Amino acid sequence: MAFGFALGKLFLCVALLLWSRAETAVIPDGVLRMECHDRYFMIAVDLSFTGDEPHFEAVDETGAYTITQQYAAQCGYSINVHPLPGHVELRASYFSCQTQNKDDEMFTFNFNLNVTQEGKEVTYPLQDKTCSPSLPWSPREVTCETNYMEVSVRSEVTCPSGTKKDDWNSLKPAHRSTTSDWQVMFQTDDEQLPPINISDARKQGYAFLLTEGRLVFRAPYGQPESFSTEVNGVPVEAVHATIFSRQSWVVLMVDLVAACSMDEGLYNESGYMLWETPEMLYPNLDGQQINVGLKGQLVAQPVAEERGYIVGKQNNTIQICIPENAERRYRKSAVEDDLYEFYVYQLYLEQILVDEDRVETRIRSLRTLATPLLPSPIFAENQTVLEEHMFTCTSETSLKTYIVHPNNTHGYKLKVPFEDPVVLQQFSKTDALHYILNINYTLTVLPEKDLYYHMESVVALVTDVSPPQFDAVCTESGISFKLDHRPFDYLWEITIDSDLLTSELADQHGYTMINDSDSLLLEVPLFSHGYEYKNVSLKGFFGTFEIIMRDLETSEVQGSTIKTCPFSTTELIMCSTDGRMTVVADLALAIPNGGNPARTNLRDKYCGPKETDGSRALFSFSSTAVDPQSSSTVKM
Repeated sequence: MAFGFALGKLFLCVALLLWSRAETAVIPDGVLRMECHDRYFMIAVDLSFTGDEPHFEAVDETGAYTITQQYAAQCGYSINVHPLPGHVELRASYFSCQTQNKDDEMFTFNFNLNVTQEGKEVTYPLQDKTCSPSLPWSPREVTCETNYMEVSVRSEVTCPSGTKKDDWNSLKPAHRSTTSDWQVMFQTDDEQLPPINISDARKQGYAFLLTEGRLVFRAPYGQPESFSTEVNGVPVEAVHATIFSRQSWVVLMVDLVAACSMDEGLYNESGYMLWETPEMLYPNLDGQQINVGLKGQLVAQPVAEERGYIVGKQNNTIQICIPENAERRYRKSAVEDDLYEFYVYQLYLEQILVDEDRVETRIRSLRTLATPLLPSPIFAENQTVLEEHMFTCTSETSLKTYIVHPNNTHGYKLKVPFEDPVVLQQFSKTDALHYILNINYTLTVLPEKDLYYHMESVVALVTDVSPPQFDAVCTESGISFKLDHRPFDYLWEITIDSDLLTSELADQHGYTMINDSDSLLLEVPLFSHGYEYKNVSLKGFFGTFEIIMRDLETSEVQGSTIKTCPFSTTELIMCSTDGRMTVVADLALAIPNGGNPARTNLRDKYCGPKETDGSRALFSFSSTAVDPQSSSTVKM
């Protein structure tokens, strides 16, 4: 009883009163989250609401206390800003200074949130929250927080089955002490320091607390009395405190030891974040049981391994390998001359150990681990189907974008028709056409709005490219040409001789042209511009019409469609390209009394018919040798 009374007077946290009260308001819905965990209470507030410099106050019946960095480590608070999920997080130990503790079973927390808005400091009182541990307290529990170590032991501890020489050595300084006040004695790696009063230890940043059933000791990292070492290559920080009081010839001692792995984690090439802690941080403890998870969620080792974790031992070191894609991890992209990403893991590890008397010790470690900047290249995949006459390009990256794929990558899908002006074309001598699409991806990395540019060129190769070829059909009045459009026909121009085939040219020469999105139809009447005639006789003749395909850029002839058709006519006058004129005349009316056409001639008596029948005659002569005014006159 004396032990409890003496400690009870000493274990009050220092009150840091506010200078002045700020304006108070009600926190909006949706920006605050509160959670009770096994051994701590958590508050998360959106940074979009708090700004860059929020701060909390712990509140109890004596007032409100600003949680500074130093105060947090001494009083059992941890404040961490997490830009990736975009919130500031406060974790409070169940034994933190302002927590109302009822029988170590109900813990009530009360905080204020102070933010600066529009130049004013505004205080948001947060609703009280009461938590109850989901697990019973172990005889000894150690917490390795990000800024402090905390150890609590059951105040009613059964004497151990065996006492070792070192235990008696620790007892000697306590027995020589002449004071009955509670004192603390620190032991470093190589020496035992002189005892000091607990009140003096508190002034140095340590915290001591006696609850209904537990004795709590808390120490910030980096204290002069703590010591750093390496165990199996793993950095460790430890603090060893023994509190005691001498009452007459009886000395009451409680040994308090906290040791924490300070490993910062290592990202390996296999895509795992590796974190290590020595297997035997605490001597004489065995029976390792491990629970592990992220963001305060613990699962048993077999469950974690089913989720991709690797938990093993090597060189007396426990190794926790967290998979890159673990649930509840954070991922962030960054631009540093190139595109990168990194992952952040809020590791939560619990180790359960027992000593030779089957007394249980639970060690909990909370660590924020981050990978280095990892290259996040963009991969452009050409998914173009030539028959669609359209580029289909997918740009993939591991960054969060629009299209989510089964392999956890993301990407943009871009479709561009071959005919779009941004698409370049190159026609090779091997009758192959290259469509080239140059893409400049601009990614905006949020929330910083950093820009990243990525260039890609994708090519579609069409190997069966050839100049357009018309289908031609002979008709009674001329020749009909039809061309079904292909996507790449625009690479050529269509000419009649050297004249570009246009609607104006068709009108000028009497062609009939219909051109739509599917086909080009050209009706060329007989005797119109562009025909060539051969084998003219009284039975008929052959007319030939040619449509020429020329390279769009060089105008070189690349191909043509030539159609020759037989025609018949009663009379005609035609001029051939070799300078000859051919005339077929019906002489039935010109020759009276059924004269013989074979005995006719033109005005030139030597220009007689080459062929005749009962009423017609065919004349052929040079257009330069005959007077055009008289060449068509038939003379008996």
